[in-house]
Amino acid sequence: MVCRFIDAEKATEANPGGYSVSLLCRAMEIRRSAYYAWLAARPAATERQVAEDRLVEEIREIHAGSRGAYGAPRVHAALRRKGHRISRRKVERIMRERDIRGITRRKRRHLTKQDTKAAPAPDLVGRDFTAARPGTKLVGDITYLPTIEGWWYLATVIDLATREVVGYAMADHHRAELVTDALRMAAGRGALQPGCIMHTDRGSEYTSGEFRTLIKELDLRQNMGRNRHMLR
Repeated sequence: MVCRFIDAEKATEANPGGYSVSLLCRAMEIRRSAYYAWLAARPAATERQVAEDRLVEEIREIHAGSRGAYGAPRVHAALRRKGHRISRRKVERIMRERDIRGITRRKRRHLTKQDTKAAPAPDLVGRDFTAARPGTKLVGDITYLPTIEGWWYLATVIDLATREVVGYAMADHHRAELVTDALRMAAGRGALQPGCIMHTDRGSEYTSGEFRTLIKELDLRQNMGRNRHMLR
């Protein structure tokens, strides 16, 4: 700031009423060599600023192309794919200074709430989350996802033999119909065997009459554990 002030107030052809550099440096208590060093570095600083301004425009384009979803890590990866040799820290600084933010993915938490009044199904699985044959043992769960339209909920059904998602459903709610839609898809494409075990937690969606009715219609056995299951 001091050097800029001296440069603006010094005597030149355009500013004949200005002061000498020596006088201004003494008044501002800096050495003339410091001012001239700043003056010599100014073209390079201007060039760096122009380059950064171009980079900011690319970052904004990448961010807009992701519909605002990308944070610094993904923007950095996109820039590297385009040939930029740039550090992630610099991308983070630029985005922070210009308030360019991605959608924050919050830590996954368990959504379903236990219905204390509903009678739970027996725990037929224990902690054995394996299956010898496809279509004999399934596990269901619900998670939530941030989108530009707000939070959406995803119900999945996984075959424990193949670890494949054989059924899923997404909606802006997590009522019973969300999990029944996912199970219907699994029944349609998962080649489920009679007596196949459907394991879930004791959330109200899974203890609902609608879900239990579907379990019976599909000739499945409902299984519930006390704790959230873990697939490894």
